[in-house]
Amino acid sequence: MTHLETIPLWLAIPIALLLVLGSFLTLLGTIGLVQLSSFYDRLHAPTLGTSWGVGSIVLSSMLLFTWLGGRIVVHEAVLAIFVMITTPVTLMLLGRAALQRDRAEKSPHLPEVARAPLASETTSEAPVSQDV
Repeated sequence: MTHLETIPLWLAIPIALLLVLGSFLTLLGTIGLVQLSSFYDRLHAPTLGTSWGVGSIVLSSMLLFTWLGGRIVVHEAVLAIFVMITTPVTLMLLGRAALQRDRAEKSPHLPEVARAPLASETTSEAPVSQDV
């Protein structure tokens, strides 16, 4: 008898559902990354897989190894926390870099608001025009 055969049905069902849900959400984020047309649209697709997808897979893994090990397993939660923290920050930095690049090129496909300089680019010594 293997270790996996000792898992009761009441625990195997939630583990399997969480694993399938996490895999589906990660697959959905990957499909969105491939199918979406612009870079800015593609920034949002991976966050689905890294937030709910990774969370569901890690939760199912924690449940399984808590049962098999006979002790509470929480060290996998640290992995999930780091992935969930670093992915949005990384995507935000990529988005800002792409926006700066597009502003420098004066791309016509961006709205006028997106071509305006960032607050960090303006100085307090710059003259302010007042149209009255």
